[in-house]
Amino acid sequence: MFTRRAVSASSIALLAGCATGAGAGVSAPVAPSGRAAIGAFGIDLASRDMNVKPGDDFFQHMNGAWFANNQIPDDRTTWGTNAILQEKAERDVRVIIEEAALAGGTPGSNAQKIADYYNAYLDQDAIDARGLAPLQPVLAEIAALRTHEQVIRLTSRPDVGISMPVNVYITLDEGNPDRYLTAITHGGLGLPEREYYRRTDGVFPEQRRQYAATIANILTLAGQSDGEAKAARILAFETRIAELHWPIADRRERERTYNLRSRAQVRGLAPRFPWDAGFDAAGLGAVEEIVVGELSAIGPLAELCLATPVATWRDYITWHYINGNASVLPRTIDNASFDFYGRTLNGQPQQRERWKRAISSVNNVLGEAVGEIYVQRHFSAEAKAQTLQLVENMRRAYGERISSSTWMSAETKTAALEKLATFRPKIGYPDRWRDYSQLEIRAGDAFGNAVRFAQWTWAHELDRLGKPSDREEWFMVPHAVNAYYNPPFNEIVFPAGYLQPPLFDPNADPACNYGGVGGVIGHEMGHGFDDQGAKSDAHGVLRDWWRPDDVQRFQALTSRLVDQYNQFEPLEGLNVNGRLTLGENIGDCGGLQVALHAYQLSLNGQEAPILEGTTGIQRFYMSRAQCRRELRRDQSLRNQVMTDPHSPARYRVNGPARNMDAWYEAFNVQPGDALYLAPADRVTIW
Repeated sequence: MFTRRAVSASSIALLAGCATGAGAGVSAPVAPSGRAAIGAFGIDLASRDMNVKPGDDFFQHMNGAWFANNQIPDDRTTWGTNAILQEKAERDVRVIIEEAALAGGTPGSNAQKIADYYNAYLDQDAIDARGLAPLQPVLAEIAALRTHEQVIRLTSRPDVGISMPVNVYITLDEGNPDRYLTAITHGGLGLPEREYYRRTDGVFPEQRRQYAATIANILTLAGQSDGEAKAARILAFETRIAELHWPIADRRERERTYNLRSRAQVRGLAPRFPWDAGFDAAGLGAVEEIVVGELSAIGPLAELCLATPVATWRDYITWHYINGNASVLPRTIDNASFDFYGRTLNGQPQQRERWKRAISSVNNVLGEAVGEIYVQRHFSAEAKAQTLQLVENMRRAYGERISSSTWMSAETKTAALEKLATFRPKIGYPDRWRDYSQLEIRAGDAFGNAVRFAQWTWAHELDRLGKPSDREEWFMVPHAVNAYYNPPFNEIVFPAGYLQPPLFDPNADPACNYGGVGGVIGHEMGHGFDDQGAKSDAHGVLRDWWRPDDVQRFQALTSRLVDQYNQFEPLEGLNVNGRLTLGENIGDCGGLQVALHAYQLSLNGQEAPILEGTTGIQRFYMSRAQCRRELRRDQSLRNQVMTDPHSPARYRVNGPARNMDAWYEAFNVQPGDALYLAPADRVTIW
């Protein structure tokens, strides 16, 4: 029944200064003290394709020469700015981890745990020698299942840890972010999303055939009989599950997925389902309040669970249990899993080297222990201070744009400005590091370490219930090349790994930093005011704080943005889903508008210098385009369009630019150019 999906708490705090545009001005850009890491001032001008007009494809214009001279490594599905930064972070972290692996450490120390976890995961020969022995106790329990209640009890344990049609996790209460509560959502699919089971066009039927073949192969490799017959039953079962899943775009609607119910009301969704058995097995026997996500689907899915023969359940659980642990099982099983999930679904020709995967696994399990060392070596106090200053400059710019909005009422503006003033930035690394003292890691036991981590994580989640939310916790490790906005805490978070050239370079021209990390800061701030983030108030509470007429005007603007992105066709016959990507598109478009505004404010009325024939505004947009550069395999691109709320990189560059008047002026974009939009068709929300 239950999958534990840990959702960490993050933090919020009141920050000085209301972002209304009043008061102190934006700080002037810091004069570079050294040479930029890229080009003469932060942009690689040689990467441009001068045969492509900016107005026809700005993404290609800025990156075409680079695309022509680069290819995606065989062990990756994408290659570009983010992937290159990830590789750098990976190399830096490898040094830290391998130093620990060689030195070991005092028993119980973080160093010992890093060393033993890494060495155990890295030792594929030892994993091969143990074979399937580590799985046998649970496989025996699966084979012994005879009732649906037994199925629910077994799959509710953290050591089994598979996604089921009905899953439980612990999260922040979006209606009261000061506490944690239990929540239910649907799952249970082995393919990425429900449409992979439903669509009969294109590659989808063949992918389903190959999925069934993979199930049969892995079951056979694991010593199970009748692999093909079992695979057919599993695929048929998952297809029935998928039919009951909500469309992926509907799952973004936060008010629709926040349905606070009593334990008795949850029982009422499917009275015959053994809810209490599942809660008890998961350690949730005392829970009385539960948030139900996809409300109309959970009851039918629970009934489907009861209508499915236990024999089918044994096959289904066996498959997902084996495949879910493939990375710490013999290489025959690991490689077979990769052949489908890596090669078939994402077009990746080659699995990543074992050491790279080992580092990724260490990051997942002991990431903050590694990150504490990483920031000491690779992140300066000066970089943190400059980023914080950029955030404050962006805050002021956002405030001015909200205040001057022509579509928002004064009442809603006041509430929006209050929310903006309470944005809390977290930069670089947490102020308090995670305590791993209760996590047991043993030398030479890769599988056992994975199980103990799952159990430790779930125990940590259970311990949250009844306690105040932890506003200092981070969702990401410090060396992650990523960033996020957390609505319940109204915070934006930028790990140190992200604050690297070309996104952020203290020696680059300021226009480049505003177009790079400034655009990302604006994007994450923008999530507080996108179609879903705007449903939380200044205190992170999910509630309606907008005037109804403002909501109508906002929806009119966003519907135009949906229509624009729906027209983008990254692969023949496959268009971007404007509804699914709306929040990210609002973040991209609004964030870039705000970043440009902040850059212009930073000039304090002065003209930006001309550098190698480029104006400041041109460099701003150039930086944005090169920071988003990316090559992606077609299979991975298809998967992205089907499942990812982010638009493909090309449209994250071209889409915002074509809605900004300043871009047209900077690059002399004219009617007839492919990206040209008439002024009346350009969408400006923030």
